[in-house]
Amino acid sequence: MTANETCSCPDYSRSRRSFLRNAAAVSAGAVATTMFGDAFRQASYGVTNGNVMVVLSLRGGADGLSIVVPYGDPAYYAARPTIAVPPTSLLVRDTMFGLHPGFAPLESMWKAGKFAAVHATGLPQPNRSHFSAIEEIEDADLGSAARTGWINRLIGLDTERSPLEAAAMGSALLPTSMYGPQPTLATESIDDISLAGGEDPEAKRRRRSALTQLWHDGGGPLGVGARSALKTTAKLAPTLAQGYLVANGANYPDGDLGDAMRDTARLVKAQVGAEIVAIDYGGWDMHSHLGTLASTGLPSMNGMVTNLGKALAAFFTDLGALGSRVTVVTLTEFGRRVKENGAHGLDHGWANATLVLGGGVNGGRYYGRWPGLAYDTLVDGDLKVTTDYRSVLSEILTRRLNVSTSRVFPSFTPEAVGVMA
Repeated sequence: MTANETCSCPDYSRSRRSFLRNAAAVSAGAVATTMFGDAFRQASYGVTNGNVMVVLSLRGGADGLSIVVPYGDPAYYAARPTIAVPPTSLLVRDTMFGLHPGFAPLESMWKAGKFAAVHATGLPQPNRSHFSAIEEIEDADLGSAARTGWINRLIGLDTERSPLEAAAMGSALLPTSMYGPQPTLATESIDDISLAGGEDPEAKRRRRSALTQLWHDGGGPLGVGARSALKTTAKLAPTLAQGYLVANGANYPDGDLGDAMRDTARLVKAQVGAEIVAIDYGGWDMHSHLGTLASTGLPSMNGMVTNLGKALAAFFTDLGALGSRVTVVTLTEFGRRVKENGAHGLDHGWANATLVLGGGVNGGRYYGRWPGLAYDTLVDGDLKVTTDYRSVLSEILTRRLNVSTSRVFPSFTPEAVGVMA
């Protein structure tokens, strides 16, 4: 794409459409997704020890150089004369990096050592196609023909085969990370995880009894799905009957991401065995008018980062002490070009930055090997990847979920990053 071309990329997040409307639609091949407009939530359950990993995918290719700004590299401002983030506005600066000011609600977490960033992360080889790159990221087994995503491989490490190990809410189009043989659940939202029909307790009891008899020995995917739905709704019914009140004065931002994070906090608090929750937050494909700090609203970079910062801060505030069991990590399919284009935006690039927050994080600092932005250090005009994103994920999985990653990321040997305690 040249500097003056406009983006013809499809909106990845909006390409997902819901058709599964209640828990009775559970089947053995679907996986968990809650769709909140541009934000989708997926959940996997029951791997190991009660800790929870939240994988927040910034769909569309987020610009890591705007999120974690290398203000100490003079080539950054030379390459972005109209869209660079001013150095005076940056948060928690060291000699090279500073955070976008939209993360102000999370500054206290950084200073408390619960928030860190790893720069120059991504795929080992450039891939600038939205769909191909995200498939590689979520499959995480480069070169393999197997259609099994890394989260599905992860939940297959234990002996539990509960329907709650993986759940798809609001969409039948699954993220590649959850493709695979493990049993799954599909529903539009947590409140919809119930048998269809009236609310009369006796009528519900009779309906459940009749459905249990009907599907007791039913074969095929439909029989498996029906039994899964009955088991799942029975397990979650007591928790869902209580409703949900946000705690500790948490203030989620209005919109898709705020709704998804609030629903995820509710799921974590329910303590039904959730281990992996994935959230898709789309809208980062900014080929034009990326915006400056004076820009307002979405999908400007300032608006997107500000919304992200507010949602994450509300999430951890809502969790309170339970937040020590939750680790959030961000992923995106690729970063953006170093140099701004003629439309004051950024075309598809390579390396990006990964954020890690919450339990077990060696926070308050920046990690990764910085390759620099000088012309002779770039790869076809892009920031070079120096840390494979799977090394960051491996460190979280090993330290927080106590699992070996050799089967989660086959044929990959992670390097030490240091971001997790």
